[in-house]
Amino acid sequence: MNFEIYRAMEKLSRRTLSTKVPIVDIHTHVYLPRYAEELRARSSAPRIYRRTGADGQPEERLLILDGEPGVGRPVGPQYWERDQKLLFMKRHDIDISFVSSANPWLDFLPPERAHTLAQELNNDLEEYCSTSPQANGFPGLRSIYGFGLLPLVSGISVSSVLDVIKQINTLPHISGIIIGTRGVGNGLDDEILEPVWEAIQQANLVVFIHPHYGVDSKSFGNKTNGHVLPLALGFPFETTIAITRLILAGVLDRYPNLRLLLAHSGGALPQLSSRLASCIAHDPIVAKRLKHDARYYLSKLYFDAVAYGAEELGFVSDVIRRAEAYNSTGGEYNADVGSTRMLFGTDHPFFPPLEASQKWQSVEDNLEAIWSVRTWGDSARANVLGLNALRLFDLEC
Repeated sequence: MNFEIYRAMEKLSRRTLSTKVPIVDIHTHVYLPRYAEELRARSSAPRIYRRTGADGQPEERLLILDGEPGVGRPVGPQYWERDQKLLFMKRHDIDISFVSSANPWLDFLPPERAHTLAQELNNDLEEYCSTSPQANGFPGLRSIYGFGLLPLVSGISVSSVLDVIKQINTLPHISGIIIGTRGVGNGLDDEILEPVWEAIQQANLVVFIHPHYGVDSKSFGNKTNGHVLPLALGFPFETTIAITRLILAGVLDRYPNLRLLLAHSGGALPQLSSRLASCIAHDPIVAKRLKHDARYYLSKLYFDAVAYGAEELGFVSDVIRRAEAYNSTGGEYNADVGSTRMLFGTDHPFFPPLEASQKWQSVEDNLEAIWSVRTWGDSARANVLGLNALRLFDLEC
């Protein structure tokens, strides 16, 4: 689509929808100052370290994983200062953001320290959100809400994790949690997490499942390709495997009211869901394990709209809307449900423009994609841009 035409259409749409529909970013990250200090104190990844930049000036770099391409990525105030987040939101007409701590969360800490830091960071995040400005044009709503952290680390006791769930449930501006895919070391389908899923469902918290480790880096070969393969392929495949393991373990059958939000539009799950169903049906170990055809479970999930292309978003929406037809108790295609399960996101402060610019191309691409899905009308676009998030987090405007 011609860029000038797109901008004109977006402005017109904002005039049409602005009195009713906020634009809500549900995939936007922060390293709170307390967390940044934790990373600065480390000598191995994950860490923030200081070096001399190409211009001869000191700079800080973020190294998330050992063996990460290059020397990590530049990191600065946009990662932890709320004013920088609010400025980014204003530049892109974003009314409300649901911020989450960026990976690697607390994975690298011993249990006692992880438990303490999780509680401290959750309190910090509540302060960050509760003192944010009112959302402009939407009385009663703040501009920032948050996803809390659980101390999901190897060796942690379940009671410690449940303790933090109780804490989060007392914080009015934190409506969910962000988690990685490893659980307490053996993945999210680990039986030890059953009480955790039960408590999360009872607390009605949204669970944002986000990748961190990708897949075996040896798969990417020895050529230098920067972060492209780990981020474009490794992250989505990690999410795909994690949610598939949850489905196969029957977690969604046992806890049907869990509200799971998948990063990066669910990775490859939509594309591979029919292949998954076929493999299950032909495998004697799992053929009778689930209550429904595997494709049904996509109707129980939420997906961010961080895919950058209209065709990709349309495809995910189509796969979701057929899911109810695979309900074992009977169902049919639902033309509307696809767009009601997808939510706008930016992945800020990651993927900044390579050159100084007020507008981020990654954000513009996401917005253009939402407006260009051929099967979505104004109602569907309004859902994806903001209404779905308000419903998911039980907010009203």
